[in-house]
Amino acid sequence: MPLAAERQEMILAAVRKHGMVRLSDLVAQLGVTAVTVRRDVTLLADRGLVQRVHGGIALPHRSQTQPAREGVPGPYGPMATRALVGMVVPSVEYYWPPVIQGAQTAVAAADGRLVMRASRWDDPAEDRRQVSALLERGVQALLVAPTTTGDAAMEVLRWLGSLTVPVILVERQPPRELPTLALDAARTAHSLGAGLAVRHLVTLGHDRVALITTRQSPTSRALRTGWQDAVDTLGLPSHVGLDMEVPSYGAPGWAKAYTGVLERSRDLGVRALLVHSDREAIGLIEGGRDLGISVPGDLAVVTYDDEIGAASDPPLTALRPQKHRLGRIAAELALSKLADVSGEWPVHRIELWPNVIVRESCGTVPRPEPL
Repeated sequence: MPLAAERQEMILAAVRKHGMVRLSDLVAQLGVTAVTVRRDVTLLADRGLVQRVHGGIALPHRSQTQPAREGVPGPYGPMATRALVGMVVPSVEYYWPPVIQGAQTAVAAADGRLVMRASRWDDPAEDRRQVSALLERGVQALLVAPTTTGDAAMEVLRWLGSLTVPVILVERQPPRELPTLALDAARTAHSLGAGLAVRHLVTLGHDRVALITTRQSPTSRALRTGWQDAVDTLGLPSHVGLDMEVPSYGAPGWAKAYTGVLERSRDLGVRALLVHSDREAIGLIEGGRDLGISVPGDLAVVTYDDEIGAASDPPLTALRPQKHRLGRIAAELALSKLADVSGEWPVHRIELWPNVIVRESCGTVPRPEPL
């Protein structure tokens, strides 16, 4: 009985020769059980080397568009044109639309097409299902924002690393458990952004900065890390108990919870808040008015996101992730890797700093906003 690697090589040889092979024929050819063949086929399909069809397997379906080729200069080398690029994101409502638009801009500029599918937060199985659907669709490169915590997520990341098409992680990077996973990544330096916010508030005389978040998302986790690192590095007084989680603005019980945060902050002598994100920061300002707490007179507020911060009353000082630029960079990376024929493509890990946008909610003079 041939070893697993030998069986899989024989399966690949058969499908390359005939284009499509029935599972029953493979059972006879290899002299193994149907269970063994299905296991080998699953491994090959997971790696993107074969495609399951009814009763058998075939070569992976390729795009019906014109083949990708070099032709467009890019910041990371020549970029493939006329490519079909797939993108999987955890949401199409919060945070992600500008990222998707940035990727679409870059792909369209190279005369290609972006096809996007939505997964779900913290659902590795759904991440894998949506990526598999795009591979069957014939995409030639992938932009993916998968879950990165937990054993199931580790398996999905390893699978992504085994695919034969270029894969770029977006707003994600391989976790510590997979330090040598050779996946390219483009992400925002959220932890550093939180540190920039704390430092800005410290320069204004604040030594106690509460962190307010709404849910356990990858961004919230990164902000928490950066906030705590800044507190420790700057030698600020203990911030135990100043990491607070609240319901989303408008959710059941939000007003009472926000009042509780404001009262607790006042009792603890906290006069500065870093809030993720804009809606919650605006809700806290509204709640403060009801308690006689003025912004910025009694309380400085910095928001992390800046989708609607400029429209707040007062306008919110903000850390602004460069979402559109991030999507564009991720797509440019994918197109350049697709066009690379040298076999020497190095792993790229690109990190963008969020911009500090100073407005009135901290009591400082607003700076001209970047274009």
